[in-house]
Amino acid sequence: MTKIFKIAFRNLFRYKRRTFLTTSLIAIGVILVIAFGGIAGAFKNQIVGILTNSVLADIQIHQKGYLSSMDNMPLDMTMSGGGLAKIEKLLEESDQVKAFSKRLRFAAMVSNFSQTTNARLTAVYPEMESQTCPDLPKRVKGPEADPAKFVKPGEIILPANLAKGLELTIGSDVVLVAHNKDGSVNGITLRVGGISENIMGPTGKDGYLHMDDAQSLLRIDNGEITEIAIKLKNFDKLDTAYEQLKLELMKIKGKSDKPMYEISTWEELSPFTSIARIIDLLIIVVRVILISIVLISILNVMMMSVYERVREIGTMASIGTPPRRILSLFLAEGFSLGLMSSIIGSLLGTGILFIFRVIKLNFTFGRMDISLSPSVPLSEVLVAILIVVAISVISSLQPALKASKLEPVDALRHV
Repeated sequence: MTKIFKIAFRNLFRYKRRTFLTTSLIAIGVILVIAFGGIAGAFKNQIVGILTNSVLADIQIHQKGYLSSMDNMPLDMTMSGGGLAKIEKLLEESDQVKAFSKRLRFAAMVSNFSQTTNARLTAVYPEMESQTCPDLPKRVKGPEADPAKFVKPGEIILPANLAKGLELTIGSDVVLVAHNKDGSVNGITLRVGGISENIMGPTGKDGYLHMDDAQSLLRIDNGEITEIAIKLKNFDKLDTAYEQLKLELMKIKGKSDKPMYEISTWEELSPFTSIARIIDLLIIVVRVILISIVLISILNVMMMSVYERVREIGTMASIGTPPRRILSLFLAEGFSLGLMSSIIGSLLGTGILFIFRVIKLNFTFGRMDISLSPSVPLSEVLVAILIVVAISVISSLQPALKASKLEPVDALRHV
């Protein structure tokens, strides 16, 4: 077998220009797959990290049916009492959960005493929220340096565009007006304790306040909340953790003996999921293009090699070389060409990603500042090499079979 590969490499370099052009074409395809896969994957991971660490968390739990009416922020679908206590115990005992945060989401009107606008507000316990969404305090501009106290009782965190529209600065007083679940209108005066960056787009109107103030404003005295946000110890085990928590939540049932709560991953809560799927689809498309390049290139080279070496094949057959030996020789040539091209392409593609990792790619996506530092995807490199080698062998099979079936007499008469 070693001799066959030595002969295969020698034959490839008999036609240096053709081998060089074919190798270059296949290597470029491999470079595109690895570089695009690495950069696209880094972009997707960066966006997902921003969303989960700043806003959504990895998983959320709601009252059954809340998700379908989430845009209206209903206050009549809250979690409280024994059911809430069971969920907290479940999360505290789970070996998958790193932290969780209780939230109360509601709609309100914010006024600077002369102008009024609507806002979406999330009441939190800051010490819990800062552990569940650790990047959120970093996006708040304010005097408080302790992440666990990024919002205090008596204060409100307003999004930058809303604060600008109402001409509010840190320290300004505002009036918050909201309806509680009974329909009565209540108001409270708060001080602007910080201004948050808009990561959900230019129309973002999501503010934060302390849970104590929200309960006072909405006349809540039994610890009602609308959602629990969860951060996992290992994000890569999202699906496993989701299934485990879902199974346990289904056991918590109400008076009608039906599950009381629903659980959702970040993918079900964010419109970026569709973009993430498009990125995955584009990576598959690039791989298909690579397969096409390799298939056509290797098939063309091997067919030309057979036609140009008919008399040589006839000579080999006439001195007693068995057909399976000739078949192995041409398959070895295709395998060697694919392996050599994929290794060269992998090294260059990895080098490009390393350069991007050093210089970093900084740009803005919506209102999010992105700094791409792509890692070298070892799995992507291995997949690219395996694809190239496998397609090289497959595309070499037909020319190899043709060469092995040539009759020695007819081949020797070939001009």
